[in-house]
Amino acid sequence: MSRKQKNVLIRIIVSAVLLIGLLITERFADISNAYLRLVLYLIPYLIIGYDILKKAFKGIIHGQVFDENFLMAVASVGAIAIAVYENGSYSEACAVILFYQIGELFQSYAVGKSRRNIAQLMDIRPDYANIEKDGEIVQVSPDEVSVGSVIVVCPGEKIPIDGVVIDGNTTLDTAALTGESVPRSVKVGDDVISGCINLSGTVRIRTVKEFGESTVSKILNLVENSSSKKSKSEQFISKFARYYTPVVCGGALALALIPPIVRLISGVDAMWGDWIYRALTFLVISCPCALVISIPLSFFAGIGGASKEGVLVKGSNYLETLSKTKIIVFDKTGTMTKGVFEVVDTEPANGYTKDELIEYAALGESYSSHPISKSLKNAYGKDIDASLVKNVKEISGKGVLADVRGDSVAVGNAKLMTSQGVEFTPCEKIGTVVYVAVNRKYAGCIVIADSLKPTSVQAVKALRNCGVRKAVMLTGDSKKVADAVAKQLGTDEVYSELLPENKVEQVERLLGEKSENEKLAFVGDGINDAPVLSRADIGIAMGALGSDAAIEAADVVLMDDDPLKISKALKISRKCIRIVYENIGFALGIKALCLILGALGIANMWMAIFADVGVMVIAVLNAIRALSVKNL
Repeated sequence: MSRKQKNVLIRIIVSAVLLIGLLITERFADISNAYLRLVLYLIPYLIIGYDILKKAFKGIIHGQVFDENFLMAVASVGAIAIAVYENGSYSEACAVILFYQIGELFQSYAVGKSRRNIAQLMDIRPDYANIEKDGEIVQVSPDEVSVGSVIVVCPGEKIPIDGVVIDGNTTLDTAALTGESVPRSVKVGDDVISGCINLSGTVRIRTVKEFGESTVSKILNLVENSSSKKSKSEQFISKFARYYTPVVCGGALALALIPPIVRLISGVDAMWGDWIYRALTFLVISCPCALVISIPLSFFAGIGGASKEGVLVKGSNYLETLSKTKIIVFDKTGTMTKGVFEVVDTEPANGYTKDELIEYAALGESYSSHPISKSLKNAYGKDIDASLVKNVKEISGKGVLADVRGDSVAVGNAKLMTSQGVEFTPCEKIGTVVYVAVNRKYAGCIVIADSLKPTSVQAVKALRNCGVRKAVMLTGDSKKVADAVAKQLGTDEVYSELLPENKVEQVERLLGEKSENEKLAFVGDGINDAPVLSRADIGIAMGALGSDAAIEAADVVLMDDDPLKISKALKISRKCIRIVYENIGFALGIKALCLILGALGIANMWMAIFADVGVMVIAVLNAIRALSVKNL
């Protein structure tokens, strides 16, 4: 608890003890002096309610009359006035303020708990960066580190700026960014992002961005600015409260004046005290705290819970839109696939083994920097001994000829095999096929492809289970590859060989076909996806490896590039919106019922206290559930 919350708690306890003591005293002893009773009850009343009276008075002076402080002040002071007039009990007036303060304290604690969860994410902000100067490590502000500088990150420290490891290896805790608890191993040449915690070895990192452009800064900006983008539900509640409070104050005034005047005209007892009491009860019941507090808190908790899971939502308006998503459109490369070429299959022939086939191909391609050559060398997994390779000849558009350990080796496509007079078996598998011949004898083929991410197929199934009715894949890749990937994923439609503007056209078409209540989400990662991310109802970017342009254009960012998190984001948004609607329905329903009962004289001040404080506490408790997203 904060110091302010502790002070309020002490006041609540003192006031409650005094009030209970007075009630017990009155039960066993007759306090006949009306002024003495008034003074005794004013003590607990002022202890717990002086700040509400002060805020109400300031609101009147500044022209901001109709708020919950004004309603509580009028209701409690009015109840005291009626008690003085009728020589009745002062306990209800004290109880109104006491229970209202209890509800406020509970709400303050709940909001604080939600903010602390957000603060855990804010804890990724680095305090300093270590740079080397004259052989010594000096701590400087991350803002002072320029691009291309070398920083040193020791065990237990946060990586302050995005960069590339140039010395050392270690494991990183990425939980604050991605929500994943499994540490990630990094070595020389690996990209690292700011905000991760170094767990084991000391590493030297060459920075590739300024601090203001690094991942940690972008995340903090996204979360800090998310509250400024209000959802339609929040806008409705704000507008509703602005008109609702003056209306109910007018209704309470009418309830206090019109029935007694009508009774006077009719020649019967006006019963002023009874009708004023009903009007005061009406005011207490009408306080809109439950809605004004719980709805923004629900969205705040939903965004906070999503952030803990590595799903950054840029505002509650996007969370609300995401909940209505029925059509998902994917980019392929880097979104549903790894975006990295690798060996996915081998077919050795004529007595050669898989290892021999890979070795000949890797050595033959050892002098090339082509992505396919890199994938062959990665599959080989050993250091290349350049002395084993001689007479390398690259044939444009076909492949490479080289002498490997004295053997004549040909590595390339079908055209190379034909030109070398090698009899080979054409491979029909999907991907880039590399054929290998040794001494003009066919040794087999290697299939290289951009493979699916481990969770891609599961991600599409999970989206189906979330109520997504159509999954579409767009790609600039060839039709043959695109159709094969789409079949693996189980998408409804696939469009291939598209330029960036063609992707926008396809999304425009899908937007025109959907119903008004349905929303379309596009998921992408590359700079060429930025236009279509902006055009979709909701844009989702892969954040860890995605381009800065894609992240800027998107409304939701997945920090660990896992497509399975898309369904997680949908579930979080739908849970949050469900809680919002539950709170709106519950609060308005209970208040409407109690307002009617209060106007009819059936509901007393105690029921009014439940309709205000009780409903607020229940609504806030329900709102906090939006933080719990781990098991969705």
